[in-house]
Parts: sequence; C-alpha cells; structure tokens
Amino acid sequence: MTTALIILGAGMGTRMNSDLPKVLHHIAGAPMLVHAMKAGASLAPEKTVIVAGHGAEAVQAAAQNWDPDVIVALQAEQLGTAHAVDQAKDALRDFEGDALVLYGDTPFIQPQTLEAMATARAHHDVVVLGFEAADPGRYGRLVTHGDTLEKIVEFKDASEGERAITLCNSGVIMADAATLFDLIAGVGNDNASQEYYLTDIIGIARSKGLTATVVRCDEAETLGVNSRAELASAEAQFQARARANALDDGVTLSAPETVTFAHDTVIGRDSIVEPNVVFGPEVTIESGATIRAFSHLEGCHVSRGAVVGPYARLRPGTELAEHTKIGNFVETKNARIAEGAKVNHLSYIGDATVGEKANIGAGTITCNYDGVFKHKTSIGANSFIGSNTMLVAPVTVGTGAMTGSGSVITEDVPDGALGLGRTRQTNRPGFASKLFQILRAKKARQTKGH
Repeated sequence: MTTALIILGAGMGTRMNSDLPKVLHHIAGAPMLVHAMKAGASLAPEKTVIVAGHGAEAVQAAAQNWDPDVIVALQAEQLGTAHAVDQAKDALRDFEGDALVLYGDTPFIQPQTLEAMATARAHHDVVVLGFEAADPGRYGRLVTHGDTLEKIVEFKDASEGERAITLCNSGVIMADAATLFDLIAGVGNDNASQEYYLTDIIGIARSKGLTATVVRCDEAETLGVNSRAELASAEAQFQARARANALDDGVTLSAPETVTFAHDTVIGRDSIVEPNVVFGPEVTIESGATIRAFSHLEGCHVSRGAVVGPYARLRPGTELAEHTKIGNFVETKNARIAEGAKVNHLSYIGDATVGEKANIGAGTITCNYDGVFKHKTSIGANSFIGSNTMLVAPVTVGTGAMTGSGSVITEDVPDGALGLGRTRQTNRPGFASKLFQILRAKKARQTKGH
C-alpha cells in the first residue's frame, strides 16, 4: 500500500517567543520539521504534504531543502487539527493509498513505530498512536474496549472517569486517504474550544461501522516542543540517545556527555572521539579514526586511520583520505587531503588539494579568496611546504617540490623545485640598541607628563 505524509506545521508557537516558525527551530542541527519528515520517510511515502501557516515561505524552503518534491498547503486560519489536515485534501485529491498524519513539532517518533502503524492499518480502518503517560495531565484520552478504539476524548471535554485513563493520544493517525477526508467532513466544533478536532474522527468512524485500533509507543517518542525549555530538553534527549547508540556501535567516547552529535552523524566502530567534540550536519567518520578534543566538524568525510585535532575545524567539503593528520588549530574547507598527508598545526587549507604524503608546515595559508572569486591551490604528492608559507591561489606546487619558510608563493612551483618568495635579509649593526634608547626615553617623557 502506498503512503502519503501529512505533516502539520502551521502553529505560531507563541511560547517560543520567536519570529521563526516553531517547526523550524533546530534539534541536532536540523529543523524539527525535518526530524518528522525523516521519520515518515521510513514508509517510503509517495507524497509529502506540509500544512503551513505562520512563516509559510520559510517552512516551504526548509522542507524542500530536504525533499524538493514536498508539497506545501496553506492553513490561513488555525481552526483546529481536523481543519489543518483538511488543507491537504486538494494536494491528495487523486492519491490512492494511506495517509499518515504527523506533527512538525513532535520530532522523535521512531521509524519502527510508524512501521507498526502501517502493519496495523492492514487490519483496521483507522490506526491511532497512543502511549501510557506517567502524568496524563491534559492529554486527550483513548477510550478502548479490548483492541478496539472507541473514541478519543479531549481533556476539556472528558468526564472524571475518562480523565482517570492513562492511555493518551499522540495525535498521530493513519487511515486510507479518502476515508480520512470523508471522516473529517463530518467533524464539528461543538466543544469547549470551538475547534475542529481531528480526534473526533474516531467516534465518527465507529458510528459508520469502521474499525479503529491503537498502536502503543514509548512516551518519549511523543514529546512535543512548545517552548525554549522544551526545545533544550528535546536536544538533551536526542544527544543522550545518539551517544548511547554510538557506544553500542563500538565507538569509544571518553567523555560521552561532552560530545555533540548532529541528526545525521555517522561514525564507524573502533573510532575514538575525545571530549568536547562537536559534529555539525553531514559528517561521516570511518572506522578506526581518531577525533581529538575540542574539534568541530561539519559537512566532511574522515577516512580510516585519520587523526583530527585537537582544536581542529573541518568545514564543508573537507575530504580526508586514510591515515591523514589534521593537527591543532588547523582549519580546512573544500579541501581534499590525500593518503598520508599531514597538516599538523596553525594552518588554513581551503579550496585545495593536497597530494599523498605531503607535509604542510605550521602557519601555512592558502590565500583562496580575492574578494570576489574563490581560487584553487594544488599541492603535489611528497611535497614539503615550509612554515609560514602563503600560497596565493590559483597556484600549483608540484610533486616532490618545496617552499622556503616565510615565502609568498604567487607562481607555480615545478615538480622537484624549491620555491622562494621573500626579500633578502639585511642586518644593521647597533641599530636595535639605539632604537630601544629612543623608545624608552619617549616613554619616560610620557610617564613624567602624567
């Protein structure tokens, strides 16, 4: 059975106290909306519809950055969850299959939970995701009889007996798309909030002789984010899970609580991650690599046996081959470092290729930007770049070539050649002593004047 996702993301999120739409606030380097889309992607949906309201253009841009084929439907007025889902009807008018309703501010629904819902849908007309709440509070209650879900009651409208129920509604619902919209057409707003509740479709479905059931999940999966405090709590929950997964996968984290993962970080087993490392989005670390303390990585690939840091920064487009070394206070960007090459300390390598077993001396800078355009530097295999070399791109240093320390290299250096680009040193005997005398006398006069 094919599936369509309907992800609700129209809320203003006033408790966030932000101009940014609530669903675009980040957890682990990605908008909450993307977390919901990733979870739904486990069902290989044929269509994805985002229902947006406040900041719809920004929501559309973020969603289509993740999935260019996503459809955005506008909910101009927020009249309740049933009304929100109904805004997706036109986008799914010709769709034949199941529709799954998710929420852009509920980022932790797990793929296996949605797969369980899809399995249950094969035997029931409507499937609702529920959870046993430690503190049911103001959640909607799921009223069941055996495996049958009879109705969902919002807390405001629940009786004392219904409020005693601990099985609560997550809001996630799955049904045949045509059935879903047909049920929504029967929803009214005769309730305490005068809103069109999606939850009312269960009672309507039962009155029509349709079957409904509940799939249960852990309460942590249903965490909704409505404030900055809840956003921080969600980030902490994500990081705790990511660290535990990394340890289970055979990664050594010497101080797990200090390592920050992104939503898509991949680390191979037998890698070592030292304290206070931050992984931004799109980082892959192969098995047996070492990421030393206080390093920051984003948009890069680190191969087996490579060593990064401490205090290194790998920016997007960095590709480290096997057994490379990026040392302390080195920054790389859009750079391909070949096997066995070393950039040990205090250097910037950007828009560059570095050949096998090349050695980049301390303080080397690839001067890649002229104020308008970026230019490329190519450093050959087995070359040696002397300390404090400025490589003014576009420039090539050949295989087995060298540059003298302190050089400014503005022309290509042929294979096996030595490139020198510095003025001749001259010494003036006694001049330093005389200059110190002049400067100290000047300082004494200024001190006396005060």
